[in-house]
Formats: sequence, C-alpha cells, structure tokens
Amino acid sequence: MGQQEMVATSLAGAVSDGISASLTEVDAELARRYPGDPGTRQPVHTVYVPGDTFTAGTIRSWGDQALKALDEHAPDAASLAAVLGIPDELAVAVHDRVRAKLEREPVEDLRIDFEDGYGPRSEAEEDEAAARAARLISDAYGNGTAAPYMGIRMKCMEAAVRDRGIRTTDVFLSGLMRAGGLPDGLVLTLPKVTYPEQVTAFVQLLEAFEKVHGLPSGRLGFEIQIETSQSIVAADGTAAVARMIDAAQGRATGLHYGTFDYSACVGVSAAYQASDHPAADHAKAVMQVAAAGTGVRVSDGSTNVLPVGPTSQVHDAWRLHYGLTRRALARAYYQGWDMHPGHLPTRYAAVYTFYREGLEQAAARLAAYVAKAGGDVMDEPATAKALSGYLLRGIDCGALGTAEVARLTGLTRADLDGFASPRRGGLTVMAP
Repeated sequence: MGQQEMVATSLAGAVSDGISASLTEVDAELARRYPGDPGTRQPVHTVYVPGDTFTAGTIRSWGDQALKALDEHAPDAASLAAVLGIPDELAVAVHDRVRAKLEREPVEDLRIDFEDGYGPRSEAEEDEAAARAARLISDAYGNGTAAPYMGIRMKCMEAAVRDRGIRTTDVFLSGLMRAGGLPDGLVLTLPKVTYPEQVTAFVQLLEAFEKVHGLPSGRLGFEIQIETSQSIVAADGTAAVARMIDAAQGRATGLHYGTFDYSACVGVSAAYQASDHPAADHAKAVMQVAAAGTGVRVSDGSTNVLPVGPTSQVHDAWRLHYGLTRRALARAYYQGWDMHPGHLPTRYAAVYTFYREGLEQAAARLAAYVAKAGGDVMDEPATAKALSGYLLRGIDCGALGTAEVARLTGLTRADLDGFASPRRGGLTVMAP
C-alpha cells in the first residue's frame, strides 16, 4: 500500500450548511415536480369504444375478432413474419405470444368514449349511458373480465359542452361508488385541453367529488389529451403543456396525443394526417420533454387506416400500423391508440418484436453492469435504469417471461424494480 494521503480542507462546515439552507426550497421543488416514473405498469395501448356500443362482452369480442383476422390473413408464424418483416428467428415466439395475448388479455386499457366517438345526445340518453358504463366496469372488475385499466373519456371543458362533461363525470363516478367503490385500474381522460385553467377546473371537479365521498385527496387522477396547437405553444410563447402538468397538482397520469384533431388544428391536409408527420413529431417531442421526470407518461396517437377488406388490403394496413408502432417505440412512446380489433395483432406483434429482439443484449448489458464486468459499452446507473425498465415493460405486456429474464440476467423481478425505480411496484401481469 502507498503512503496515506493527507486530507486538507479550507472551508468551515458552516459554508456547506449555508449552501444547503439556500437550496432547501429548490430541493423541495425538485422532489415535488420531478418525482420520477411511478413504477406502475403502463399499458401498450388504449382502445376507444363509444359509450352506446360498449357491452360486457366488448373486450372478449375484440379479442375474438383479432384472432379471426389473424387466422384469416396470417394463420401461422411464417406468414405473419413475411407480411411484417419479423426476423425469422423471432417469428415463432412472436406469433405464439400474440395469439396467447389475444386469448388471455386482448385489451390492456379501454376507454368508454363520451366525446368524439359518442357525439351529442339527449341529456337522458347520456345519463343512462354513463350510469351503464359505471355498472359494466364495476361488474367487470368484480368478475375478472376487466382490462387492467378502464375508464371514460368525457366531453371537454369548453363552454359548449362543459356542463355535459361535468355531469357525465359525476354520473359515472357516482355509479362506481354506488356499485362498491373506485377500481384500482380506473382512468379518466380529459380531451381537447387548450389552457391550463381547464386542467385546474377539472381538478376542482375531482376535489369536490372526493370531498363528498370522503375519498383521500388526490385519489382521482386523469390523462390530458393534447389535440390543439395552443396546448403545445401558448400565446406567450411558453410550453403550455408543461403548465398543464403543473396545473394538475400531481393528478396527471398521462399526455395523449390526438393525431387527427391536432393535425387539423395546424392545417395538415387530411391525406397527410398521421402520427409520423413532422407536426406530430414536434408536438410529441415537446410533450415528452415537458413530462420527463414528472411521472406523467406520453402516449402516441392512432392510425385511421383500418385493416379490413381483402387480404392484400389488410396486409397493407397491418404493415402501416406495425411500422408506426415500431417507430413510436424507438422514440420512447410506449403507448398508442388502437381503433379497431384488426389493429391488435400488429400492435402486439410490433411490441413483442421490439422487446424480444433486444432481450439478449439488454440482459447481457445489465448483468455485466451488476457484475461490474467489462465489455464494449461502459454503462452508467442511468443506463441500468433504462435497461431494467425495458425488460420490465417487456414482462408486463407479455413479450418476455420472468423466468427467461431471470435466467439471462441473474436478477429477480424485485431486483429489476429496484434498478428501474424506487417507486416501482404497481399493477403487473406476469408472463408465462
């Protein structure tokens, strides 16, 4: 051993104490505004079903229709791989897991729609539909047929429909309380938010409901749907979406990009309205930066090209949807919208290929990091966090199995949770 170094200092302890004291408010602000990812499962998609067509059998019906489309247009692993360009070595694993997913859990997140997909109705008709939605969701969670996440999209806070949106929210939530309480997977979506004050108003509504029913403050969270240019850049040039997250006072759980309303708002012609348009990329990039570190997740939008008709037409729609989904995943948009049962095969094929093709490399890098081994990449704690998050997302959606991840990494699920986020540990589904 060499000679022990002499350690000298020049500053009194009071200097450090004074600096810490001066940053106390900043420390508290950082902790409040940027708590990090909540660590709960994020669904890979959201399915929208109009309030008047949703039934107790909707989720199973979507799964059955998706399986029928798969059997008709890509009945085996080789044919699905040929259509979508899935690598041969992944074809069987992806195809088998897609089929299993459609049989076991075809929908991860379902929103009963009382906005654009529902339209204007009589007061009595919408009241009835909202009460019915509450009963069906409560029954589904009670009998085990629910999606992991379910809820409603009410009408927005704009003057013309504000009262109706407030009433539908009240009827729906009151119905859930009457049926036994709010399910853990409950999600509310507030559409067409343009000003932060509209978010504040919705918070006031939820606060009032919680107070009436003696619920803990903050029990009700919600997603903010980004569908107007003003929600990205405000009149004063600031990023309005960042102010919306702040206005939600910790209740915001997601930012959902509305492909077609936003595209129309900025003047994109109908033929070019898509989630990969430069205008869409700009909006989502601002959303992503505004949400980073806040615990608010970002969701991509949808495609309106439906996989229906002859096989050649279905294959074209599938390739488009698969490509858009893969593109979104590479950009860290881990959730999107699916508007038709025929989108489910390609949603899961894209997601499963994404996670399975990177499994061995991610597992090896994480194992090397844990063992402090060498290699051609020098990873840091932030990369270990990303690698763990990648593997956990793959497990949660069914792309990866917990046993195979453990075999490749030498880590348990709890170990992965610890690397990914100290807050992690919510609703999860273990893949076989």
